[in-house]
Amino acid sequence: MTDPVFFAPSRRYTAGEVANLTGSTLVDSAHSDVSIEALAPASEGGAHALVFVDGSRNVALMPSLRAAAVLCPADFAAKAPAGIAVLTHPRPQQAFAYVGRLLFPTAAMPGPMTGETGVSTRAYVDPSAHVEEGAIIEAGAVIGPRAAIGRGTVVAPNAVIGQSCQIGRDGYIGPGTSIQYALIGNRVIIHGGARIGQDGFGFVAGAKGPERVPQIGRVIIQDDVEIGSNSTVDRGAMSDTIIGQGTKIDNLVQIAHNVRIGRNCIVAGLSGISGSVIVGDNVTMGGGVGLADHLTIGTGAKLAARSGFMSNVPAGEIWGGYPAQPMAEAMREIAALRRLARTRKQGDGNG
Repeated sequence: MTDPVFFAPSRRYTAGEVANLTGSTLVDSAHSDVSIEALAPASEGGAHALVFVDGSRNVALMPSLRAAAVLCPADFAAKAPAGIAVLTHPRPQQAFAYVGRLLFPTAAMPGPMTGETGVSTRAYVDPSAHVEEGAIIEAGAVIGPRAAIGRGTVVAPNAVIGQSCQIGRDGYIGPGTSIQYALIGNRVIIHGGARIGQDGFGFVAGAKGPERVPQIGRVIIQDDVEIGSNSTVDRGAMSDTIIGQGTKIDNLVQIAHNVRIGRNCIVAGLSGISGSVIVGDNVTMGGGVGLADHLTIGTGAKLAARSGFMSNVPAGEIWGGYPAQPMAEAMREIAALRRLARTRKQGDGNG
């Protein structure tokens, strides 16, 4: 639920305003003044709440809705109870998220934890560092020599920015995060506990055991990237590790040295990407995906959760399984195994 202790609405919106802002169609203009000041799941709703319903498996929720307004596809509209403002949109969830960002802007972008402005007297900023006016450096943060922090960026308590790192404008570096050997663009969000730019896992066999290979590359994080809590991005060995513009990375993800991830990718939690993997644009990885080193994942590919990849994935294909293969082949193998298991069980029963 929306707890006003943590997230108070920026203001009250009407159904008519929501229609104009999102490009939705308000089915009944008599509901244009219906007040909206909260968001809720369709299964809960509530007074003054906006909900959304999308997908054929959720249409059964429509008749029992309890809300001020609902965003839904046009063919769902007739199923809504009387008295609810119905707003039709081809992508209801997208419209719902947009309204959410307007209603609760502090939930859409992390902000200062201490309420401080400017550079805290309890932060350490090296004299050679450059902090633009309008940046916020909170208590306990460390800004190393020759580092640069852009206007509007928040560096939260106990974050560490290493020497010569550059952080763009209007970003957020979460509490306890460490960043080194990295160049980071504008509007980048890095959540608490993330580790960016530490040396990659590079060793070579030696006479007395593994010997370290120096890692002299960088991490390049382009604009509008988001990296979740406790995720790690290793710097390159000799080339760079690159995260493309608009890519979103969940919590607890490991990205090894020399990896190149394209634009607008989604990487869900507990995934691991081994060294020198190349990921195209608009790739989606489910939770717990594992990629062996030096693979290429084509543009627009979708990788199913808990899958292990040991070969390249062509552009636009859906793969899954362990080891991973085209999803249609994986499903046929599962079906064959089930038929075999049933046959053996029936044979045992007849014995």
